[in-house]
Amino acid sequence: MKLTFLSLFPEMYQGVFSSSIWKQAEEKGQVTYSVTDFRQYADNKHNKVDDYPFGGGAGMVLRAQPIYDAIESLQLSKDARVVLLCPQGGPHTQEKAEQLASAEEIVFICGHYEGYDERIRSLATDEISIGDYVLTGGELASMVIADSVIRLQSGVLGNEQSAKEDSFQTGLLEHPHYTRPAEFRGMKVPDVLLSGHHRNIEEWRKKESLRRTYERRPDLLEDYDQSDQEEKWLNEFKNND
Repeated sequence: MKLTFLSLFPEMYQGVFSSSIWKQAEEKGQVTYSVTDFRQYADNKHNKVDDYPFGGGAGMVLRAQPIYDAIESLQLSKDARVVLLCPQGGPHTQEKAEQLASAEEIVFICGHYEGYDERIRSLATDEISIGDYVLTGGELASMVIADSVIRLQSGVLGNEQSAKEDSFQTGLLEHPHYTRPAEFRGMKVPDVLLSGHHRNIEEWRKKESLRRTYERRPDLLEDYDQSDQEEKWLNEFKNND
């Protein structure tokens, strides 16, 4: 997979490229990274990439020309995904991460200022927001989305099962985890996890995953297809409230 970031601040990516899973993914030949400073494509002597909005209003608007020229310079394949980071975009989800993870090439357009010239949107295959708040630029959002995609590449994580059991992967939040010691400051690990009985452990994890989702993100259950056993557990949770 090839990831390219169109940004006015290429230095922001230096740390993530050389750290943790990102670095491992590149060393394993699974992912390559590059940053294009689209200011270099501005068609004026001052390399100006923004301008005042037609009709007036606060703030500056990112001009279409530098972005168009920068995209054209990349000579993208016809199947490349071009992601526009935008508060008006659809919310980023695990499902969206899985869709992007199958792409061979992704370009992230990171804007600044008040907004984009509307014509820039015609370049995008996806418009994505990472939440209902506003950032100073798209760089941090692009890193969040890229990270969610990189970790889904085959061979990137040390344990392939890890990604399959993540929160949201099954439609529910992940169950609680514990490690040594079995008791810490009076807080004990549930007995079932120490039993060695794999079937009981699996059932406990499924129930606790459902419980955590019910307590913290009940909205996720609206479209969740419950089994008969899960329906019984949910009724149990409700009766105990």
